Amino acid sequence: MRRLVSDAALSPDASPLRIANFRAYWISRLSMTLAQYAMMLIIGWQTYNIARDSGMGVPAASGQLALIGLLQFLPLFVLTPFSGWAADHFDRRNIARITVLAQLGCAGTLAWFTWDGAVSLGALYAVAVVLGVVRAFNGPALSALAPNLVPKAILPNAIALSSIAWQAGMIVGPAIGGYTYAIIPALPYAVAVVLFAVSLVALSFIGRVPQPPRAANKRPIHQMVEGLRYVVHNKMVLGAITLDLFAVFLAGATALFPVYARDILQVGETGLAQLAMAPAVGAALTALWFSFRPLRNNVGPKMLWAVGIFGVATVVFGLSTSMPLSLAMLFIVGAADMFSVYIRQSLIQLHTPDDKRGRVSSVSLLTISASNEFGDFFSGSLAYALGPVIAVVGGGAGAIVTVLVWSRIFPVLRTTRTFDPPEEFLDHSDHEKIQEKTP
Repeated sequence: MRRLVSDAALSPDASPLRIANFRAYWISRLSMTLAQYAMMLIIGWQTYNIARDSGMGVPAASGQLALIGLLQFLPLFVLTPFSGWAADHFDRRNIARITVLAQLGCAGTLAWFTWDGAVSLGALYAVAVVLGVVRAFNGPALSALAPNLVPKAILPNAIALSSIAWQAGMIVGPAIGGYTYAIIPALPYAVAVVLFAVSLVALSFIGRVPQPPRAANKRPIHQMVEGLRYVVHNKMVLGAITLDLFAVFLAGATALFPVYARDILQVGETGLAQLAMAPAVGAALTALWFSFRPLRNNVGPKMLWAVGIFGVATVVFGLSTSMPLSLAMLFIVGAADMFSVYIRQSLIQLHTPDDKRGRVSSVSLLTISASNEFGDFFSGSLAYALGPVIAVVGGGAGAIVTVLVWSRIFPVLRTTRTFDPPEEFLDHSDHEKIQEKTP
């Protein structure tokens, strides 16, 4: 506790990595993200190749990628309200440890099946379901834990650094997956086992952190509804969450990377790794910039512009048949997405009292999952019906339309200038809680 008090005196420009608990958290998130993206890239690649090699055409094989996305989304959809409640009522560190251990088990299982030549669509589908269950609890726990590790004054810096760990994992993870798969197909999963183990060890070094006060005499279901009600009533939080939901849901090109790598650009598994890495490189460089130069002004309008650029770059990528142009557009996609993520996550965390962060984070995770995993299902289904190019181009155009519509129905996104929550966005009790936490 004495360490937390001294950390509270840190200036807004101080590095969160000076705090031991945050260093352990950062290492854990980096290792876990590396393993996740290495593993998920190969799951998609194996799914598409097994489908194509069994005689399916491009549209039908794209439909198998859609199914992988759906199987990950459904557990998240069902369990997210409960996982958010759990993150507000149990030790967030223990939830994170259990979920990392479960992911380690999934990676070990696929390593064995692949080495033994027994991997099948059924095995890949089963692991996708388990990963969906695990991520339902992992995301809210880790998202709600981060603000407990640093003073509020440097929370935006911590979010930027946390995003760097995530984006670095998105860059190096696919490289690990694609290039090690080219050596030995089971190797990416074996490396993922080691990385999950590192993440688990790092989590064990996070000391005790303050738990949010628990509401007395309230049933769990009532508390879950409270989290959802807070999101609905706070127009800033609702607008930021749903903007990402619809934009990324429509413009989900990542699910179709195996299609582009094998049948459109014809670049194989190493090219697949490069396609997956390109948006992550753009995102990581953007997050690195924000970790040294935090954004302070005109945050709302800049978030809208970033999502619009994300849509335009997605359209160009969908039409491209050139690998260099495709990589350039995906770089822009990642940079624009990170710009939006940085602003959105900072606004959500700073506009939410600590006792509701787990539940609000779970709602945010559900929308992210809807935009990613269910977006993968949507993109794969659209590719099955209309072809992959039309699916990607149409999705990018849909993201642009979403920006125009959201700027009208959520005018607060156009008028928000700083991360500080204006008093009119909060009810009286929530405003008092935030004031009490201000250093």
